[in-house]
Amino acid sequence: MMSTNKILVVLTSHSEMGNTGHKTGFWVEEFAAPYYAFVDAAAEVTVATPKGGQAPIDPNSEAPDAQTEATKRFYEDKIAQDVIANTHKLSDMKQDDFDAIFYPGGHGPLWDLTNNEESIALIESFIQANKPISSVCHAPSAFLNIKDSKGDYFIKGKVVTGFTNSEEAAVQLTDVVPFLLEDEMKKRGADYQNADSWTPFAVQDGLMITGQNPASSELVAEKLLAQLAK
Repeated sequence: MMSTNKILVVLTSHSEMGNTGHKTGFWVEEFAAPYYAFVDAAAEVTVATPKGGQAPIDPNSEAPDAQTEATKRFYEDKIAQDVIANTHKLSDMKQDDFDAIFYPGGHGPLWDLTNNEESIALIESFIQANKPISSVCHAPSAFLNIKDSKGDYFIKGKVVTGFTNSEEAAVQLTDVVPFLLEDEMKKRGADYQNADSWTPFAVQDGLMITGQNPASSELVAEKLLAQLAK
């Protein structure tokens, strides 16, 4: 009998969009599509955030034009809503308990997951244990400051993607975000790749899987499940 895959999903706890007075958080679709891909594949999903408790939802991700079959399913799913309302604390999570880790995006991770020492140490422990790490849209920012065993940036020389400068410009947040993800990945020597804006695009380099934008979340989930099936 096959053992159940255990996947840790890490969401942001950050809800303020810089100094604009607007709210941010995680992007519903980027959680919902992978969550249901994992659950439908009989994986066991645990959701954690830096602060624990209610994970903030980016209100823009609740706009009518941002909805998909997965988000509609989420809004009607009391179990999934309860999961989001009662996330575990990131500091209580241990790599030994999981087979893979996944970070959904939204702008929130730029602020609270990029330099989060607990998150960085956790991702590095997954890498050392040869377990897949994955993220989409803005959440590859959580991979920016992880290091390899030699102390170099893990993404140096590796194929990655993430929210593009042009996509950030399109949502008019270039001057609001703390940094541009595309620029920071290139600064760390990554082989940054992307498709046209808003096009589904995901890449895999070894055990690291990254997706470009909200439309890419399902692709990332598919690649992660395929990796776990190997």
